[in-house]
Amino acid sequence: NSTQFYLPLPRTSLKPIFLRQSFPSQVNIAGGTTLPVDGDLMLFGLQFEYAFNDRLSLTAFKDGYVDMEPDATLAKNTGFANLAAGLKYVLIHKPDSQYVLSGYAGLELPTGEDEVFQGTGDGSLNLILSDLKLYGDWQLTGGLGTHLPFDGDEESTTGFLSAHLGYNLTDRFYPLMELNCYHVFSEGDGGTRFSEQVGGVVPSVVRFEGGDLLNLGASNAKDNATAVTMGCGFRYKCTSRVDLGLAYEFPLTDEEDGLMDNRITCDLVWSF
Repeated sequence: NSTQFYLPLPRTSLKPIFLRQSFPSQVNIAGGTTLPVDGDLMLFGLQFEYAFNDRLSLTAFKDGYVDMEPDATLAKNTGFANLAAGLKYVLIHKPDSQYVLSGYAGLELPTGEDEVFQGTGDGSLNLILSDLKLYGDWQLTGGLGTHLPFDGDEESTTGFLSAHLGYNLTDRFYPLMELNCYHVFSEGDGGTRFSEQVGGVVPSVVRFEGGDLLNLGASNAKDNATAVTMGCGFRYKCTSRVDLGLAYEFPLTDEEDGLMDNRITCDLVWSF
């Protein structure tokens, strides 16, 4: 959940990110039938955060270039993702008990291209809470948020819940696990859009939403309103300012009720 789930402590950093998401071999659509998809989607992004002080930072979580390479039904296309940025503020910070809670409010702008399921609607407001608790060598992080579109017909209203568990095996290396839950509160109208993809009918026929990266405005999204994924991986501290992360993610709910068969995410965080 790399475009929504964040570290609650402000820090000035650059974070190049690469994501490869494999599509299921087929997906469920309205009428009780399926369509073949397969192939994958790749995202090349650069996240940015600037800390004004130890409580407030400007963050840009979503951006980048998308390369879609499905094997069937959907069209192969490339294009830019939407841009999302906002402010993160530390609400509670208790150094003695090693706990922090922060809130984020930001805008996602429809600047992307519809060839890759971006750029529709009038934008959205994203509201997120995230906390971090340390227990010795253990790290526990949680995130809770909602995506509120300004046009509820073009996009679905969604929310997420994410949890992260990490353990310091050494001063440089720690394995991690994450659990992500995405939920559709209100579906879109399923209108014709993303015209480069099957003539624009995708929002009217699929029975799910697009998780963290895509918002289809699907009219049948509440048929499978909740999707759950799990990720396993590690982070490695290359230097005092640079660390590398790698994770493999897979759905716990039916893969045919979504666009993820599996996902590999790699990022590099440079703090300065």
